[in-house]
Amino acid sequence: MPHTTAVDALDLVKTYPGGRGRPDVRALDGLTLTIPAGTVHGLLGPNGAGKSTTTKVLTTLARATSGTATVAGHDVVSQAAAVRRAIGYVSQGTGADPLLTPRENLAMAARLRGLSRSASSERAAALVDRFGLGEFADRGAGKLSGGTRRKLDVALGLVGSPSVLFLDEPTTGLDPEARSAMWAEIRRLAGEDELTVVLTTHYLEEADRLADGLTIVDRGRVVAEGSPESLKATLSGDTLSVELVEPDESRVLEIATSVALLRDVSVHVEGPTGRLVARTSDGPAAVGAVIAALQAAGIRHGAVGVSRPTLDDVYLAHAGRSWTSSAPEKELVR
Repeated sequence: MPHTTAVDALDLVKTYPGGRGRPDVRALDGLTLTIPAGTVHGLLGPNGAGKSTTTKVLTTLARATSGTATVAGHDVVSQAAAVRRAIGYVSQGTGADPLLTPRENLAMAARLRGLSRSASSERAAALVDRFGLGEFADRGAGKLSGGTRRKLDVALGLVGSPSVLFLDEPTTGLDPEARSAMWAEIRRLAGEDELTVVLTTHYLEEADRLADGLTIVDRGRVVAEGSPESLKATLSGDTLSVELVEPDESRVLEIATSVALLRDVSVHVEGPTGRLVARTSDGPAAVGAVIAALQAAGIRHGAVGVSRPTLDDVYLAHAGRSWTSSAPEKELVR
C-alpha cells in the first residue's frame, strides 16, 4: 500500500560548529514538517532560513544533530540507502558533467543507479525525449544555456524513477522565460507522474504559483504552513504600502500608528530608502489618511499602494519582518 505521507520530520535541530571561538550556528531549530504524497510542497524562506539544510537532512546528505525524519516511509538515518533509492535530488548547482553530453550524463547516472548498459541507454533516450533535449542531446553540457542545463539537472534527478523529487532553488539564475518553462515542467511532473515534489525557493511568486502546500521557514523554524490561498486568507483586509525617501524610522512609525485606520504597522529600511507597511480594513480611506498624516509631519514619500494580501504579508505577519528587508536589525515593528 502506498504511503500517504511522503515526508515526516519531527523537531529537527542542526548545529554547525562556529570555529575559532565563534558560537555554534543553529541552522535548524526544532523544525517539524509533514508533506502529503503526490503534492508539490514548497519550503519557502529567505536565503539562510534553513531550507537547504532541511533538504540535505531529508536527502541523507547531512545528519541532524537531533530529531527524526522519514522519507517515503524510510528513516533518513537507519534506512539511508532505502531513502536514496526512493528519491531524486537536484541541488542548486548543476550536477551534470560539463564535458559530457546530456545523453552521456543521463546514461552514466543510470549506470550508477545499477541499470545495465542497454537499459541505461534506453532510460537516457526516454528522458532526452521527455524533456525536449533532442536538439542538444549530443552537445557538451557545459555549452548549454542556463534553462536547458537546468532541464538536464531535473532529468538527472528522475533517472532512478523516484517517488519523491527534491528541487533545491531550481530556477535561481534563470531568465523569466526559462523560469516559466521550468514551472510548467514541475507542474507536469506532479500531475502526470503523481510524483511528490519538494521545492525550496526564495521566490514568492514561484511558491504561490506552484505549491499545493507551503511551509514558511525563518531562522531554522517553521513560522507558518498551509496552502498559499489559506495562508493569505488568514490576513483580513488590505495591505497598504508607502515608499519612503530618507526615512526617519521612529518618526514614521510614530505618525503611522496614530492613523486610526491602520494596524500591524511596520517600517523597513532598505539602504537610503524604506517602506511603510500596514494592514487596513478600508484601503481607499487609509490612503488619504496616511498621505495627509505624512505630509503634515513633513515626511517625504513616494508611491502609495493598496493590494490584497500576499505571501510577503504572510511572512511579515508570522516572522515579524519583511521578506525583502536587507537589514532586519534596523526594522521597527509595532
